[in-house]
Amino acid sequence: MIDVAIFLEGQNGLNWDNWKRISRSVEDLGFAGLYRSDHFTNMGPPDKDSLEMWISLAWLADNTSRIEFGPLVSPVSFRNPIFTARMGKDIDDLSGGRFILGLGAGWQEYEHEKFGFDLLEIGPRLDRFEEGVEVVHKLLKGEGPASFSGKYFKLNEAELLPKPQRTGGPPILIGGRGRKRILPLTARYADEWNGGFRPAETFAKLNAYLDELLEAEGRRPDELRRTIANTTVFGRDDREVKRKVEERGYSEEGIEKFGMIVGTGQQIADRIGEYEEAGADRVMLQWLDLEDQGGLEALAKAVL
Repeated sequence: MIDVAIFLEGQNGLNWDNWKRISRSVEDLGFAGLYRSDHFTNMGPPDKDSLEMWISLAWLADNTSRIEFGPLVSPVSFRNPIFTARMGKDIDDLSGGRFILGLGAGWQEYEHEKFGFDLLEIGPRLDRFEEGVEVVHKLLKGEGPASFSGKYFKLNEAELLPKPQRTGGPPILIGGRGRKRILPLTARYADEWNGGFRPAETFAKLNAYLDELLEAEGRRPDELRRTIANTTVFGRDDREVKRKVEERGYSEEGIEKFGMIVGTGQQIADRIGEYEEAGADRVMLQWLDLEDQGGLEALAKAVL
């Protein structure tokens, strides 16, 4: 049966006060997990609060006891995959095995320019990402010291100690929808795929294609968990839904194109059901109202 998690855009005003409050609420209200983006800043000025992701997840690991959590996703473009693997396995151990290691190639130009990181053109960027995923996989899933020689990363009989308490360390999640490179990479190395920000029909087609790729890799379909994150607008009634949609400038065309999860409790529950039929094991509702504690409680009561 599908479960429901919360996904935060950490670059849009996240600080310690609201992170602690939301984390405890997500745990207490019964959501399955809490995920957050990994960015230095929002997409353009004015810059907003953006709590450092890995430090926030270390706090979460030691201050919750039930929910799964992780980055959605941590970019190879400014996170060295060796450190990512090292921090990920230690946070997973600290949490008692609840961490999901989400990896991405990076995409947001503004933060890379502002802080001096090289995003690269799309081809080299994906080359670097493929190397990064392989490095993480070798360090966490391999037996004994690992070696790797690529253009961007190198290992020479490297081993992370202490070894992860979970065999193979935390599950590796890859986010993306590209048929030529991202999905084949997912089928080869990932334990979880997140096909975010698309309608259920698109998710279903990509999901079926992943089954074919998994078979070609000699893997069973049930070896890969399928999840979806999507923009969510929840209102207690139609008037509140309309107000929030207008405040955020969402158009009907955009809502339909990206399959945004918009509506009152029953409408959102229906949309979650559509993703379940499309093969999703978990829906991650993007919660943008970081200060709206009452709204989060109402959402939990309406859909869980």
